Amino acid sequence: MDKIRLLQMRKKKILDAGKDIRKDINALIDDDSFVELSAFSFSKNEFYGEDAEGEGVITGFATVNDYPFYIVAQNGAVLSGGVSKANCGKIAKCLNQAEKTSTPVIYFLSSLGVQIGEGVKVLEGLATLILKASQLKGTVPQYLIVDGEVYGQISVLAGLCDFTFFIDKKSSLAANSPLVISAKSGKNIDKYQIGGADGLNKSNLVSFIVKNLAEVKDKIVKINGLLSSAVIDSNELNKSIAALDKKADYESLLSVFDKGSYLEIGATCAPEVKCLLGRIGGIAVASVIFDGESGVQLNAVNVRKIKDFAEFACCYGLPYVTFVNTLGVEANIETNNSLVLKEIGEYVSILDCIDAAKISIVYGKAIGLGYTVFAAKSMGYDYSYAFANSKIALFDDVQGAEIEFSDEKNVDKQKLAERYADESSDPVNAANGGYIDNIIQPSFVKQYLVASLQMLLK
Repeated sequence: MDKIRLLQMRKKKILDAGKDIRKDINALIDDDSFVELSAFSFSKNEFYGEDAEGEGVITGFATVNDYPFYIVAQNGAVLSGGVSKANCGKIAKCLNQAEKTSTPVIYFLSSLGVQIGEGVKVLEGLATLILKASQLKGTVPQYLIVDGEVYGQISVLAGLCDFTFFIDKKSSLAANSPLVISAKSGKNIDKYQIGGADGLNKSNLVSFIVKNLAEVKDKIVKINGLLSSAVIDSNELNKSIAALDKKADYESLLSVFDKGSYLEIGATCAPEVKCLLGRIGGIAVASVIFDGESGVQLNAVNVRKIKDFAEFACCYGLPYVTFVNTLGVEANIETNNSLVLKEIGEYVSILDCIDAAKISIVYGKAIGLGYTVFAAKSMGYDYSYAFANSKIALFDDVQGAEIEFSDEKNVDKQKLAERYADESSDPVNAANGGYIDNIIQPSFVKQYLVASLQMLLK
């Protein structure tokens, strides 16, 4: 047969098998920028007796807003996106190139599990793939789009990627089939209740819930701009925020960021803690805002969310800014018998590894361990500021102090009341000891932040 004719036939077969996933790729990348790799890969599934065109996965490189990315796209039309050893090998080969060229990776995942019939071979393939993705973590950004249903061991990639996108009413992710999970629970549970964004609201696996791939593209472009251009010119260097003098809360604190520059990461998990990427005076930062009118109590879930975000900031050299309003560890049996103290310990270790600027602003309360971990100068913060109307103390109130010392027979409750009255939790007391660098009028916080960030730029 004519070789050119044979090539055309093979190419048509590949394109026909992947027409849907190629539409998704094209919706994300710049026009005509995709260069496919290892396109003519075929293996046969012995169990079904069918060919796996392109090994059931499309790999290559392309540009998104003129910036290069490697693309990995599982083709759900080939054996239900079944994972095989050859499939994993092709993806790992692409990741090797990404590592070699320090190029970010975008995954489109769609898989109902492993291809039946391969046995241990596919487990070895998955081990190779998972290890390689782990080696890329913190080296190049990895973005994962749950492009339909993703079940089985391939879902581990969601735990390794920096950002995971769930498409509303389309994405479902689980380590096991939802049918199995539903049966084991003895309930008839919808797959989206199990593996959708709402069903995973304690997993910290859902970075963003989006309506479509256009929204995914917008967010990737924004994040990539923050990571690739640490500093840009800004006309918001001396901006004051009058609203903060009236009430300091999450919504008013957002004005600290340059207009339109910020993104909240992982909004569905522990919503009382906000993790944001954005710019302050043109400088890219990672920021944590404790959002709670009476102060946020720490637990294993919200500390883990903060820890993961701090690790991301550490890996990519981003300045780390915390807006503190926290009371310390939640006082209940469930929290006490959880991983909260382990998570706090690991967070402290990661905080110590952040080489970029670390700045803390106590805008609400910094009580007990909440102060020690998130505001104390001795914890390694370069600058610690406090709003004039903030509260820094051992205990949140007199009752807290009384409970703490309830076993002490000779405690004078009147003296306790005097010690923990409002005036003794004034941040000036911490400033007197040199532990707070400055007490500031809330409306001027952005000016202090910009000046501090500029001084600490490396």
